[in-house]
Amino acid sequence: MKIIKTDIDGVVIIEPEIFGDSRGYFFESYSQREFDEKIRPVRFVQDNESRSHYGVVRGLHFQKGVHAQSKLVRVIEGRVLDIAVDIRRGSPTFGRHVATELSAENKRQLFIPRGFAHGFSVLSETALFQYKCDYPYTPESEGAIAWNDPQTAIDWRIPVHDILLSEKDRHNPLLGEAEELFDYSTDYYA
Repeated sequence: MKIIKTDIDGVVIIEPEIFGDSRGYFFESYSQREFDEKIRPVRFVQDNESRSHYGVVRGLHFQKGVHAQSKLVRVIEGRVLDIAVDIRRGSPTFGRHVATELSAENKRQLFIPRGFAHGFSVLSETALFQYKCDYPYTPESEGAIAWNDPQTAIDWRIPVHDILLSEKDRHNPLLGEAEELFDYSTDYYA
């Protein structure tokens, strides 16, 4: 796999080596050994999948404190704009984000470490989205920030009148108003 660094340390794009011929293609979508060597040792414990249609924005979500999650995300069908926002207070990149298009065609993945909020917008008619998490979903530790926070200034690449949000995501706090975020000086992998 090819590792592409982003403007925020720790957030990386993974591009697989694809072997194709007249029958189709094959690629290794995940290798624990290679991931540990090239990115960081992480033990994924839960795989999730969602299907959404054009205009859906999911996020920006995270799990707080000891329930923090790393995520490895990819798209099986369709196209999304995937977003990782640094929410580690004291970080030199606090409030900044990485945005990358993930699609069935490019087969790229994005690794989002602990200490980041995550979200995506669906750019195609439908999208089938898969993600690995290194900590189980814990409802009482849910955290979120507003998708349209001026501080993060995310261009979701969808006209505002076409954006579809869950009821919960309509009421997330702005980054500056979020009560519990992360601290840059804390190692959330220790």
